[in-house]
Amino acid sequence: MSKPLDRLALLETFVRIAERGTISRAARDLGMSQGSASRQLKDLEERLGAQLIRRTTHSLALTEAGLDVLSDARALISRWDALEERHTSDAEVLRGPLRVVAPVALGQLHLADIAIGFQVANPNVVLNWRLEDEAIRFAEVGCDCWIKVGPVADETLIVRRLGQVERLIVGTPQISARLEAHTPEAAEKLPFVTLTPFEGAKIGLTHSEDERCELAATSSLATNNIMSLKRAVQSGLGAAVLPRWFVAEELENGTLVDLLPDWRAATLDVNLAYLPARRQPRRLSAFIEALETGFRQIPGMTT
Repeated sequence: MSKPLDRLALLETFVRIAERGTISRAARDLGMSQGSASRQLKDLEERLGAQLIRRTTHSLALTEAGLDVLSDARALISRWDALEERHTSDAEVLRGPLRVVAPVALGQLHLADIAIGFQVANPNVVLNWRLEDEAIRFAEVGCDCWIKVGPVADETLIVRRLGQVERLIVGTPQISARLEAHTPEAAEKLPFVTLTPFEGAKIGLTHSEDERCELAATSSLATNNIMSLKRAVQSGLGAAVLPRWFVAEELENGTLVDLLPDWRAATLDVNLAYLPARRQPRRLSAFIEALETGFRQIPGMTT
């Protein structure tokens, strides 16, 4: 009879195959031959009496049973990691893998600084930093936590708000010069570039004295990528709603201008999501603490 650790190794191989999408890539990650990884997958399927992965000529796809096993396997591996973390001789040292999914632009800038600082302070933590703006299927991606701008539509996860993003209408000085007055009515005459799915033809605005209105925007370009949106604004293509954290430097040096200084677009929540557990791995708890501390330093982010 195989030892429990052997069974755990089979589960770890299966999880890595599911995450990497091919047996060869998973085998390279695990430092074993492709044949060994294939045999371990076959061994696990025989033990469970179910096909976990459907093989085609060019790809692998999880079966329904595979999706169920993947979720349970990650939970078992996580519990083992937590047990090992508590009982090793140097238990105070944070170690092990930490897989994080973060939004692209925020993840490239301020969040990357937080993550890199955390990893430098904890060199035994192996950080996997994945950037993704679209909604993910948490169970399939296999991350420890997910940072998302906007709501998290997954009731199986614990969701905590990290902060709220201040958003303002900005444009180049040349665009600003076309404004007859710094009011929503005057701004409606400007061309706009918009970020989907957050903005459309109507942009809700709130005045510093709590007055509310809707700005009817004529969009010359719509994109789901905030980096492209910023480039379009900087080129003078039009005005746009952008988060302060993303344009703080440009506002400071005058290359972009706050077009409606008394008005703000609706704030957006930045949420942190992770799986419920009786005991989170200390590396995840410490990373969450570092995130919450770092968020307080991001311009235009309220916590």
